[in-house]
Amino acid sequence: MTQVRAYFFAAAAILPFALLAGPASAQESEGRFQLKAFLTTVQPDAAITGVNTDLIGLAPGSQTSASNSVIPTIAAEYFFSPEFSVETICCVTPHEVDGEGPLAGASLIDDVIILPATVTAKYHFTGFDSFKPYVGAGPAYFHIFNEEVGADAAALGATGADLSDEFGFALQAGVDVPLNDNGLGLSFDAKRYFIDTTATFRAGSAIALQTEHELDPWVISVGLAYRF
Repeated sequence: MTQVRAYFFAAAAILPFALLAGPASAQESEGRFQLKAFLTTVQPDAAITGVNTDLIGLAPGSQTSASNSVIPTIAAEYFFSPEFSVETICCVTPHEVDGEGPLAGASLIDDVIILPATVTAKYHFTGFDSFKPYVGAGPAYFHIFNEEVGADAAALGATGADLSDEFGFALQAGVDVPLNDNGLGLSFDAKRYFIDTTATFRAGSAIALQTEHELDPWVISVGLAYRF
């Protein structure tokens, strides 16, 4: 995983220079701004990758998973040229964290809300007429809040739960398909995030359990776009 992430961060460092070096059209017939309204599914992993503190005695093979979420999202995009744009998204996504393996069915953390602040640099392939595919990459910051101790974690003595905010990275691919000559279009978008979090369960003021997790969600969206 370390080598994979090093590759992605290297690609992110090179991508903006490659985009700026590409040809730009002298005549732009489309607007520089684009707004997208999506219906989005967020599918995180949340598998345990390490245990820092364990005062409760986790059974061997204990694992966790996070629930999927379906939410409305909005994307805002600015085009520097027909090929190069920068995009950001706006959404919050709710999740539950449950047990797997020996912990199967256990409610661990409820009502988790993630704000996935993301900016991607995108390259749009030209020459496909109405079919406009693109790829992108960029940094992400997950602000995680509203965590509540699940019923089964509380039964074991947990009085507080926290998932750490973290920086990470996103890769993106999708396609825009114009529906008319007035800027309206259909958009399909897929992102894969590479980001971790640290889960901390407290019993009073003491840390009873602290584990490392891979979130690494897939974020898949479909919706309408308007370019102006």
